[in-house]
Amino acid sequence: MRAARLIKMVLLLQSRPSMTAAELARELEVSERTVTRDAQALSEAGVPVYADRGRAGGYRLIGGYRTRLTGLARGEAEALFLSGVPGALREMGLEDAASAARLKVSAALMPSLRDASRTAAQRFHLDAPNWFKEPKTPELLPAVAEAVWDDRRIVARYRRGEAEVERELEPYGLVLKAGVWYVCARVAGHGSYRVYRIDRFTAVDAGDERSDRFERFERDEEFDLPGFWDERAEQFARSLLRTEVVVRVSPGGVRRLPYAVDPQSAREALEAAGAPDGDGWVTLTLPVESEEVAHTQLASLGPEVEVLAPEALRARCASDAIRLAALYRS
Repeated sequence: MRAARLIKMVLLLQSRPSMTAAELARELEVSERTVTRDAQALSEAGVPVYADRGRAGGYRLIGGYRTRLTGLARGEAEALFLSGVPGALREMGLEDAASAARLKVSAALMPSLRDASRTAAQRFHLDAPNWFKEPKTPELLPAVAEAVWDDRRIVARYRRGEAEVERELEPYGLVLKAGVWYVCARVAGHGSYRVYRIDRFTAVDAGDERSDRFERFERDEEFDLPGFWDERAEQFARSLLRTEVVVRVSPGGVRRLPYAVDPQSAREALEAAGAPDGDGWVTLTLPVESEEVAHTQLASLGPEVEVLAPEALRARCASDAIRLAALYRS
């Protein structure tokens, strides 16, 4: 276990000019005292780890020290080749760069591991878009992706309702969700982070190095793209649930409910519900997007759910039941 940690420490120091003991301890999930001992062990083993003293000090490698990737196990090498999403890289205009990187990594591996890219590709494939939806690559995605990599400000025009709006943005990261591309960006001059669908952009101007509009922004290193996206995605899902319905659900319906409506809302509603009645049915209050959407969602549960309120939705489901009974009776 310590050997793996020492290798990880060397690779971390290779990837950055220097790191403090606290940063290394956080990455390696050990104490700062352990980091000090590990740095000493590496130095004694011939790895040129240098410690800068003082409050602004840290650890760094000297002399341009590099280590080859010969320490990778087969599983690690195969996982490395799974880290890219070929379709997404192609859409961002990065396919050639990714291909070159894979070739360089393959060349650095031991001969016995150089088939890792082929074995991984033959066992795992990621198909991001939803079923029955033809994925369309936003025309302006490569320009936005290039700005993300360069930390370059962009002036974007996008559709908002029936109007077009122009914003100066600092694009922090791209997210591919169910075949739809989003950019997480900070609005220049405001400091707030927002999410934009790239297929709604009508124009993107990132300037070039010869123009007056070319400008890089200083990235906030505390910004966490996965954490930000998870938080905003949850907020968005919650914002859609604007109304409530009261339903009575059978034991079979309880099992199927998370597949018919928002899973998190279903779980929370079931946890808040009272004890089952004499027939084993549970009465609960369920957040939904609208009565129209609830009608479609609850219809998939058939006779395993009874709508109690609102009255208009109950009447609509009762009408559906009468029509179905008549249809099958004939």
